[in-house]
Amino acid sequence: MDYLWIFIAFVCGFLVKQIGLPPLVGYLAAGFGLHALGVEPDASLQTLGDLGVILLLFTIGLKLNVASLFKTEIWAGAAGHMSIIILLTMVNCIALATLGLIHFVGLDLYGAALIGFAVSFSSTVIAVKVLEENGEMRSRHGQVAIGILVIQDIAAVIFVTLASDMSPSWWALSLLALPLIRPALHHLLGLCGHGELLPLAGIFLAFTGGELFELVGLKAHLGALVVAVLLSNHSKSAELAKSLLSFKDIFLIGFFLSIGFTALPTIDMLGVALIMAIALPVKAALFFFWLTRLKLRARTSFLTALSLGNYSEFGLIVCSISVSQGLLTKEWLVIMALGVSLSFVFSSAINAVSHRLYARWVSHIKRFEKPERLPEDRFDQPGDVAILVVGMGRVGTGAYDTLEKDMAKTVCGIDMDRKRAVSSRDSGRNVIYGDAEDPDFWSNITFDGIQLIMFAMPNYLDIQEAQKQLQYVGFNGKTAGIARHEDERKKLLAAGVDEVFNFYAEAGAGFADESIHLLGDA
Repeated sequence: MDYLWIFIAFVCGFLVKQIGLPPLVGYLAAGFGLHALGVEPDASLQTLGDLGVILLLFTIGLKLNVASLFKTEIWAGAAGHMSIIILLTMVNCIALATLGLIHFVGLDLYGAALIGFAVSFSSTVIAVKVLEENGEMRSRHGQVAIGILVIQDIAAVIFVTLASDMSPSWWALSLLALPLIRPALHHLLGLCGHGELLPLAGIFLAFTGGELFELVGLKAHLGALVVAVLLSNHSKSAELAKSLLSFKDIFLIGFFLSIGFTALPTIDMLGVALIMAIALPVKAALFFFWLTRLKLRARTSFLTALSLGNYSEFGLIVCSISVSQGLLTKEWLVIMALGVSLSFVFSSAINAVSHRLYARWVSHIKRFEKPERLPEDRFDQPGDVAILVVGMGRVGTGAYDTLEKDMAKTVCGIDMDRKRAVSSRDSGRNVIYGDAEDPDFWSNITFDGIQLIMFAMPNYLDIQEAQKQLQYVGFNGKTAGIARHEDERKKLLAAGVDEVFNFYAEAGAGFADESIHLLGDA
């Protein structure tokens, strides 16, 4: 039966990818299809899904800046939106009950509030998946979205703790001492090297945190997140997150499949789920409007709202506990599963074209923008330089140092990760914060004297979008980029990039060029 799951999941994921949707939509369809065929899930599927969610939260924690959670746009963005959604859902449930719609009739205010609470969450799984695929985890809107998701996850954990039969023990207070073991955790991670032991260390630490929290009556997911936060400022945190990426994606297939095994839907349930799906643009619009009121830029608010315009797996958990406590009928768990599944399709489709939508509607979207700017949203100028290097990771930093030190060129680096930009400046480099896919960023840049812009971003789609933004603002200089595969190289050249360096194909030539001097006159 395990082979059947893998076979059906692969076929559905493959077919869905061919029409431009993420494979996870196919995994959801595979779960419902297997259920309809009478396939019974066993405990291993649920275990696989739990592993995926734990690793997901662990990788989020590795990239999380805890201080950002205390920023007004994060905690107020999450709390304010959640309150509005709960209130609107209660009003809508009462109105639909008055019209006599099945499943709403007999629903009291407490039950309506629980449904509102369930639909107020956005999916951590989907949002992170979308941000990772777009290479936007460290972007401004990516960090805002992650911060809001973490606040929502904390609210969900508190609800689960209060509503379930299991309550935290007094020993839970001892967890407040966890920061004291941070040096030991950092030392352990440093001793693991860069090989196969590193991802195993990550899995071990994620589950250790989960087991520790469960021992004192708290959710394992929260434990994995907390332990990861303790490691987030380690020099290897980014490398660890990357090493866990494939493990997390494989385990999450079990999570998506398990949603389909919740129950077989009826036409009436599907109708209610469609009502929930129709409300998704409203949920996203409320996020956009509320975030702009909190003085975020229109583009940041728009992209954040689209990434959060879905329903969450935590909504299923809230419904499941409510059903087990007799607060909701069991049909609502199935309805929520359908609503979550439909929202995943909507979110995947809309986020695939999010930047194009912003470019098309930018004049209308910017009308909602407040004139005040938060410190994180102010643009810097590169100064009097000839070359810009976009993306200050290992490749970008290496290119910057070579241009400046060996070739004596005037250079400025640009990075969407503010923390990395500050770190580079502290090392003596001329680096500014900026998102290369943001048309507002380029429209505020003075291009006088800039002859070449080098894109050192790992995702070729990001380079394509940045090249398009440069064409919009009329940049007349040359551009260069990097690619990992020949088909990506051709697409970048077709997009207008003047020179594309194929990472793998040309690495050997670069290695030979750097080493040939060892032969001397021989």
